[in-house]
Formats: sequence, C-alpha cells, structure tokens
Amino acid sequence: MIITTCGNSLTLTKRLAKALNVPFSPLTVSAFPDGEVYIKFNTTLKDKIIVIVESFQPHPDQSLLRTIFAAETARDLGAKRIILIAPYLAYLRQDARFHPGEAISSKIVGKLLSSCVDKIITFDPHLHRYRSLNAVFSIPSTVLTANDLIVNYIKKKYPKAVLVGPDWESSQWAERIAKKVGTESTIFEKKRYSSRKVRVEMIKPISLKNKQVLIVDDIISTGHTLIEAAKKAYREGAKKVIAVGIHGIFAENAWTKLKKANITKIVTTNCIAHPTNTIDIVPLLTKELQKEKRR
Repeated sequence: MIITTCGNSLTLTKRLAKALNVPFSPLTVSAFPDGEVYIKFNTTLKDKIIVIVESFQPHPDQSLLRTIFAAETARDLGAKRIILIAPYLAYLRQDARFHPGEAISSKIVGKLLSSCVDKIITFDPHLHRYRSLNAVFSIPSTVLTANDLIVNYIKKKYPKAVLVGPDWESSQWAERIAKKVGTESTIFEKKRYSSRKVRVEMIKPISLKNKQVLIVDDIISTGHTLIEAAKKAYREGAKKVIAVGIHGIFAENAWTKLKKANITKIVTTNCIAHPTNTIDIVPLLTKELQKEKRR
C-alpha cells in the first residue's frame, strides 16, 4: 500500500501513512505556463494499492481534476487497486435540477470518480435527496462518521453544556449527540431571507441562562447561520458559545467574521485542514484502511 495526496490533505496523509506504517509518496503537482495541471508519481505503483487522500476543499474544482489525473495515472502505471479518501466530498449540493438547464453536478462527479477509482471513503457527506452514496457512485463507498469523536470531545471538555442544532437539518443529529453526551439539546429554526441573511428562533424552549452553549453542525460554510445562532444564544443569556463542526469550509472570509461574533471557541475535525482542527479523524481512517491491507 502507498499513500499520497494531491495537496489539500498533506498533514493528514502523512500522519495516516505513519499510523499504518506504509510509505507516503508525495506527488509532484505543478502547472504548465498556461495553467494546465501537471501530475507525476515518484514511486513504482505496479501491483500496489494506491490510496489518494484529498479533501475537496479548498478549491474543489482544482482538487477534483488533480484527483482524476492522479487516479487515471495510477491505473495506467499498473496499480492493483485505487482508493480515494475524500474526508470532505464536494459537489453533493446540486442533487436535482431546480431550474431548467442546470447541471446536476453530483451525478456528473459521481460518474467521473466512479470511472477512475475502485472505492471511495468519506466522512459525513451532506446528503439531501439521496438516501446514500450508492445513488451517486457506481463503485463501493464507505461513509464514516465523526459523531463519536465529537461526543468524546464534548464529554471531556464541556460535559454540562447545552447542545444546539442551528437549523432543522442539524436538529436530529445534534439531538443524538446530546443523548450520548447525556445533556440537554434544543433546535434553532432558520428563517432564510437570502443566501446571506438568516434569522433563528428556538423551537424547543429550554433555559440557556448562564450556561455553556455548544452549537453543533456538520458544515461551517459562510458562517451566517452560526453567527445568528450565537447571537440568539447570547440573547437567551448564554455564558459562552462554542461552535463545533465536522467540515470547516469557512467560505467568504467566514473565519474572520466568526472570530468577531463573540464565539468563545470554534472546533472542527481535520477533514479539511484549518487552524480550528481539534478533533482527529486519523484513528478512524487507520482502522478502515487496515481492512484494506488485509484484503
């Protein structure tokens, strides 16, 4: 087994290779003067299992193309099996044609990746209308979850905090985590007025006065929902607000905006490399890839 990355998950990839005691072989990734991508492997791939670790953030377009180039090259060079670990898997948002003429990007990306890798492993994909990744990919896929990692973190750091799901989509997920932690939870309903303007109201009234409040969500993107939820928690008397997310995208300068929003701490997993990375997914990936080594 050889582990590599196209660049977005370098630290994670190195740590994973060390945990598995297998070689990490960095790719040469550059561009020609006109901007076209250049990919080169630097080790023999014949009859090897090749694991490409690449989170599709930042620059999802670039990451996707590099991953396809790397996978196709590995196949051409005789790799026995190609596994893609995409801790954050992009392009699942557009899962239907909402307006005439739109590309259903999830289906397109599913076809592209299914044609060049043998298996996909990802964390907590943001599925809406799809029941599973089988509706997207024609190859085997494994979905891992950071739920128990988050539970363990909260039990250790904030065992008495109140958990908040900042919108209806996150409510059941937040409630499940709260039950495992053994603490209270509530839901904030999001009323969206535009892509950047939202307001929230508490659906299941509980007291937040003088309490630590943990807002838990799977994706922190532009941060607008999180900021509004934090404002609501403070209006309800919260002593401090901590945000916990699996995938920290932090689009549109969200990281700076969130730091100004009086949120005490922001915690993410290392699915996407970012200074907020606190919860480590390497043990789960190590366990999953050990199964592949035994094949």
